[in-house]
Amino acid sequence: MVDFRPFAAWRPVPAAASRVLAPPYDVVDVAQARALAVDPDSFLHVSRPDIDCPPGADEGAWAHAALDGLVTRGVLREEPAAAYFAYRQTSGAHVQTGLVGLASVADYRSGAVATHELTRADKELDRVQHLEALSAHDEPVFLVSREFPELSLDEPPETSVVAPDGVLHEVWRVSDVPAVRDFFTGVPRIYVADGHHRSAAAARVHEALRLPGTSAFLAVVLPVEDVRVLAYDRVVSSAGGLEVADIAAAGFTVAAVPSPSRPASPHEFCLRLRGSWWSLRALDVPDDPVGALDVTLLQERLLGPLLGIVDPRTDPRISFVGGAEDLRLLEAAEGEVAVGLHPTSVEEMLRCADAGLVMPPKSTWFDPKLGSGLFVHRWG
Repeated sequence: MVDFRPFAAWRPVPAAASRVLAPPYDVVDVAQARALAVDPDSFLHVSRPDIDCPPGADEGAWAHAALDGLVTRGVLREEPAAAYFAYRQTSGAHVQTGLVGLASVADYRSGAVATHELTRADKELDRVQHLEALSAHDEPVFLVSREFPELSLDEPPETSVVAPDGVLHEVWRVSDVPAVRDFFTGVPRIYVADGHHRSAAAARVHEALRLPGTSAFLAVVLPVEDVRVLAYDRVVSSAGGLEVADIAAAGFTVAAVPSPSRPASPHEFCLRLRGSWWSLRALDVPDDPVGALDVTLLQERLLGPLLGIVDPRTDPRISFVGGAEDLRLLEAAEGEVAVGLHPTSVEEMLRCADAGLVMPPKSTWFDPKLGSGLFVHRWG
């Protein structure tokens, strides 16, 4: 049974929504965030206070002041009653529609909100400090459910905004709150797709504060069939002494190709080695949820043993290219080794989570990313 709750959201007034809407804090660096946050109402002033505060200043205090400023200026207003919200994103031909509400910390701890990634202590602590400074959940956790209620969205949306990246964001208030809440009480499990550090931080904040408002965190639940996962490619700066024969001996078929193409099936890869492109296919794929992942096969057969990249999260020689449907970004990337992967599927992710297993880092790139600033859950 999943406890997915309605809440009295703080939302931008319709006229201000286009100024407030921002990308998630962790998909832009400081320079990109500053360029996007020219408008004082941009939510990046809340989610990325490092773009404003002087070196050594209290980033949490700056974030809190930015959120208070949006409220004081009337840019954000609180809903008069607890509600759910339908949130639709349209990116080209892809459309995904989720429900915005609060996911229970107790469910997170029990596994009814299942995870599939490890968190880094430093990033988790950063999110804990950020949430405590705001007394609010400012960015939603992206959840996925195999079961999803029917939504009637016949009326025009209350909010409709096209972001700078061309993604259309639309919001409707859901009228039948009891029906949605009752539906989720019959759902055995939902899954964290993106936002493992935010959800872990929210749980820690509740354990520290034990306030009624901290017992659940801001989330968007999407049905499995709406979720789009794009590839997360790898680039390595130096090939060392790596040769094609080494790759073949590591458990791949290897064939030279005149030009690269995105792998069409799982266990296929395209690889650039010192300017030449090769098509790879993994042999003898193990029959377990994590071992069969393409990111695992690549790490355990090639990146680790042949290139010495033991921990891709911290090794400075490896970088990642996420979110590209074609290979133009990978072709342009600097590095003696570049590997294009087939995207990890949502079902692969769910199988790992159901088995209580941990996927390798940088396994999934969800697209489009959830917007920030359209919903805030304040408990202070």
